[in-house]
Amino acid sequence: MTTRVACIGECMMELSERPDGSLLRGYGGDTLNTALYLARLGVAVDYVTALGDDPWSEEMRAAWEAEGIGTDRVRRLPGRMPGLYIIRTDGSGERSFHYWRDSAAARDLFSGPGAAETRAALTGYDLVYASGISLSLYGEDGRAALAETCRAVQAKGGRVAFDTNYRPRGWPDKAKAQEAFRAAMAAADLIFASTEDLEWLYGPEGEAEVLRHRGRCEIVLKGGGSPPAVRVLAGGDDVSVPASPVASVVDTTAAGDSFAAAYMAARLAGRPPAEAARHGHRLAGAVIGHRGAVIPRAAMPALPSHQDDQP
Repeated sequence: MTTRVACIGECMMELSERPDGSLLRGYGGDTLNTALYLARLGVAVDYVTALGDDPWSEEMRAAWEAEGIGTDRVRRLPGRMPGLYIIRTDGSGERSFHYWRDSAAARDLFSGPGAAETRAALTGYDLVYASGISLSLYGEDGRAALAETCRAVQAKGGRVAFDTNYRPRGWPDKAKAQEAFRAAMAAADLIFASTEDLEWLYGPEGEAEVLRHRGRCEIVLKGGGSPPAVRVLAGGDDVSVPASPVASVVDTTAAGDSFAAAYMAARLAGRPPAEAARHGHRLAGAVIGHRGAVIPRAAMPALPSHQDDQP
């Protein structure tokens, strides 16, 4: 039986600023990036979001389908449009984001006509993946609906993965962000977290917030350093898995998103956690050597496909 994954979130129009100040148009979003790399690794993945009825929304959906991402769970909202963001990248490859997204269609995924159908459909997946950015979209009622849906997924034997991915601008009320992240981590079967996200959100006690879930769920904790390493806590093991040095860092966009995709693809294929982390590092290392979130197919590193392990 094919394992089915749902990635929940938002895809926006992306304008990437070049060194000369010109802009390159594309699209992107954290969980969409993860869905794309999962699809490239042979995982059956659907993207779950809402778009408008404008030409750019149609362009996005067609591009996702061309990458092998399922779009049956993409709701189309008449008169609405996707959000927009601009990426600026400094000389060291670090990026900053500037958003126009308050009225984006994706914000109404768990409200209005069609929301009940979306929630019911999600309970049929084997793995549901969301991020801190996903949480920032929906408001308290939407987050409650998502949490209830995830519990229904687990009741049917599915699993829930959560990536912290904290962006302060998406959370005007930091206390609400802290509460929402605590609830999401407490409900997840697999947590991807970064020490940077946790420190921004909780201060010096940030790491303790995720480590309180050790033994209950699988945790992948991404730290700093050069080269960076991840700490993997799963099945009673607690190991550090360093990344290989990357010769040239061009753009760190989607480093964490691609890592999560390769890690989940490996775990779904039955690979042990430490090996999955090495696959995550390898894909992320290739991604940060290129500009933008989505690298050319020819630049994809050799990783085991999820399909390689299917009977």
